[in-house]
This record gives sequence, structure tokens and C-alpha cells, in this order.
Amino acid sequence: MLKPSLLTIDIGTSTFKSALWDIDGNRLSFAADVLSVINIENKHEAEPSQWLRAFETCCGKLLSNGQMENFASVEVIIISGNGPSLVPVFDGPVFSDNGINVPSANARLWLDRRAVKYREEVSRLMGGFVDAGFFLPKISGIKNDENELYKKTKYFLGCPEYLAYALTGQARNVFPCDGFDRWFWNNDVLAKLDMDPDKFPAFIRPGDPFGTILARAAEKFGFSKNIPVVSGGPDFFAAILGSGVTEIGQACDRAGSSEGINLCTRNRILDNRLMSYGHPVKPYWNLSGIINTTGKAIDWARDLLGLGFDDFIALARGSKSGCGGLVFLPYLAGERAPVWNPSLTAVWSGINLTSGRSEFANSILESVGFAIRDVLSVMEECGVKAEQLRVTGGLAGCSLLNQIKADVAGIEVIEGVYKEAELLGLAIIGGCFLGKFSSFAEASSAFYRIERTFKPNPSNTDLYNNLFYEYKNIRDKQL
Repeated sequence: MLKPSLLTIDIGTSTFKSALWDIDGNRLSFAADVLSVINIENKHEAEPSQWLRAFETCCGKLLSNGQMENFASVEVIIISGNGPSLVPVFDGPVFSDNGINVPSANARLWLDRRAVKYREEVSRLMGGFVDAGFFLPKISGIKNDENELYKKTKYFLGCPEYLAYALTGQARNVFPCDGFDRWFWNNDVLAKLDMDPDKFPAFIRPGDPFGTILARAAEKFGFSKNIPVVSGGPDFFAAILGSGVTEIGQACDRAGSSEGINLCTRNRILDNRLMSYGHPVKPYWNLSGIINTTGKAIDWARDLLGLGFDDFIALARGSKSGCGGLVFLPYLAGERAPVWNPSLTAVWSGINLTSGRSEFANSILESVGFAIRDVLSVMEECGVKAEQLRVTGGLAGCSLLNQIKADVAGIEVIEGVYKEAELLGLAIIGGCFLGKFSSFAEASSAFYRIERTFKPNPSNTDLYNNLFYEYKNIRDKQL
């Protein structure tokens, strides 16, 4: 008899990822599809229907990988995704020969900050700073600057909630954890902003079901009837669990287009430079710093040089540590933590006659380390220290970058067997939903496996201490 299997879905900014798992945490199959982003000045959008097409494509890939029996034994679908990305939805799921469609406007991605003029009012109402990239400033911008779109919108949904709505017909939004109140909404704030509460579906939590899969969706994709579709929360929530970060002092480093540092702490830390909210493992707290364009900076540099990823990394290996004093600040779309300034711009400093292609390439990688150290140093100022960085995401398997992070930040870096920690975290949530584990911590401990460990090179300590001082000094001149 086949064991129950779990289908996990994570919608990234540039990649749609999926995996089938057995109930013991073994990955049976993986499939991904490329996503596109529309970048025009300060507008960063994505066409939501591509997520539905990617879901269909990935289901087809998983089936073609010889997983028909495991696909048929799927007992739960768990979904997470990037955020805060906002989708103005016009109507419910529509099925046709071309697949599923949910009529909507383009999604405004987490990187979109066109609503910056509304963040002050929202921050005042919420009792603390709320960046323009979050939901309420974006919706305020739509209501005030694009009122026809506001009136046409039936529901405002997040990214994973959009896919869940397509599969279940149930509109829900996900409230990730305790302490997240400032970054969402409540009826009192909606009333003060003169917003229609019917456009804001009820909240559920990670691990809660959106509903069961629609009969037509089950038939189309080959699932059994009435499979529950479960919230995995935002991508950071799943990644924390999937990177095995369940103890105080452990930190998850989500290394994708952006970088998310999530440190497990005993108590809540309140500092406007960072975000603090409940950790997936109670009673702990998560201290978070999100860095805007680390992986994006690498992609940008690769495009400039006309190189594939492997060739770019090989080029960077030709540089000595420190790049001969060349320092890059990766502020290609402003910066979030720890400065929260959308006006910051990227800078190269220290260019001289010895600065070659290798140095420019390696300085991009070192800038990722500096940006991480910037966040970790603020955490230390708050009285907590990361003892270990567990790296996940699309760049988690890059040994050169992992060693640079260890050297620049002065911290042990752990690489897991499964680089897509969001998907593993979703399997952990699914295992708990099916009753195999009594807690997220128990499931995470059972599923997470270490592949490699990177320790700081002491010979680089003084070098990177000096360059980090230079990095901050250049940055502070822009503030």
C-alpha cells in the first residue's frame, strides 16, 4: 500500500517550485517553472495567471517523472509564496479547455513601492512604521490613485492565497503569526481608511486549510476528490521550518532574489530597523531583516557581463578576498532592513587600475555578505546574536557565496540537503496537518538534514572588518 504523499508549492518571484514528498520527509520528485516580472521604474508587477499556468506545468512535470501513483496518493496540498505581494481579484475561478483562470489585475510584488506617499498615514494608524511595499499602503494607493480598479476589485489577496482561491474557490488571507498586526489590517483601520471590509477575506493561520480542492480542479490535475488545500504561510515561515531553525541563536538565510534573515529569539525585540513576530515554534520569536536585491544584484551583474551563473561564479573565483578594496552596495531598488530607504542607490567604491572583471564579479558576492552582516550587527545592537546561519533558496548551493558569507559576517554557515527549504517546510506543515507529528519542531527535527558546513576563515577577519566599515560609511552618506 502506498504511503500518503504531500504536494508542496512555493511561488517565488522568478521561479515557481513544487515537490512531492512521502510522509517520512523524503522528496520523491521536484519540478519548477520560470516566472516573469514586469519592471517599469518604481513599478514591479507580475501576471498572476502565470502562477496558474506554472501550477499546471509543474503537475505535468511531476507526473512525467514517473510519479503517477504518488500523485494519486496526494492527501494534502500545501502552498506558500512571496510577499507582501498584492493581487486585486475581480471574480472567482473560471474553468475552460485552456485551464483555470481567475480574473484579476496584475500583482504588485513585494518590491513595488509606488505607494510610498501613503505609508505615513498607514504607519500612524498602525502605530509603527509600515513600508510602502506592504499591503495597506498599496491598497491605499489603488483606492486613491486608481479608484476604478479599487471598485472593480472583489478581493485583495496575497500571492499564495490567489492560487489557493483558484483551486478551492475559497477566498482567505493568511495572518502568519502573533505580532504581525502592524503589517496587516483590522476592521477599525479599514473604517478609518474608508475601505470596504468585504474586499478583505477572513484570516487563517499557517497550517489551516483554505478549503478542499474543487471537483473540476481535481479532475483536471488528476487528484482525488476533496483533498484539503492548506496554508503554508508566507515563504519565510515555511523556510524557517525547512531550514531546521527551531532553537535560539539559529538563523535562517533565505537566499533568493532578495535575502531574508530570520533569527530565533527567546523574547520579542522591538526595533524599527527590524521586524519581530512569532516564530513558527512557540514560545519563541522571530527577528527578521529583509534585504532587497542581493540575488537580483547577481542576476543584474550576470546580464551586464553576458554570463551564465556558473561562468559568473568561476569569474569571481579569480579575485582575491576583498577585491583589492573594491566595495559594492547592492541597492538596486532602494533598501529595506536595516535602513528602510527606497531612495538608496547602488554604489561601487574603490575602483582602481587593478579592478578587473573578476574583482567586479566577486565584489557583488561580497556585497551580499556585507548586507547580511549589516542586519546581523543591528540584531546584536538589540542584544541578540546569531550563532549559526542556515542558508536556503536558489543560491544555497553556491559554495563560494556561502564561504564569503561565513567570512564577511564571521558566522558558521550551514547548507542543507534540500536547498528549497520552503518546500521542505511545507512538507513539515503537511505532516503535522495529517497528524504524523505533534509539533512543527518535532517534524522539522525529523526532516531537516545537513549537507555542508562553512566556517569563517580567521585570516580574512581584519580585511572584512575594515571593508564593512567602508561599506557602512558609504551607505550612511546617502541617508
